[in-house]
Amino acid sequence: MYAIVKTGGKQYWVEPGNIIKIEKIDGNIGEPMVFKEVLLVGGEGQLRIGKPHLEGIQVKGTILAQGRSKKIVVFKFRRRKRYRKKMGHRQYFTSIKIEEIKEEGDGT
Repeated sequence: MYAIVKTGGKQYWVEPGNIIKIEKIDGNIGEPMVFKEVLLVGGEGQLRIGKPHLEGIQVKGTILAQGRSKKIVVFKFRRRKRYRKKMGHRQYFTSIKIEEIKEEGDGT
């Protein structure tokens, strides 16, 4: 079974057991995480698409790490004007392990 969840303005394809890096979300390492904005669920020969979200579907996971990604360099340059500007940026992220995809009210 797989799903597409929306968080941080982006969409992620998830399956149980996957580890994903998403935009930073507050929380401590080891805390459970629940995604309620599920856009699509598929598997076992069927596909359900939300308009815009599927009601009653949750994707559960656990926070593995909080960190910062590799530095990217932003370099601005204007020829013949002696204008050079070098900046760097490191984006914060949260690493999450997907545990299960389940329906609310489901006994499992």
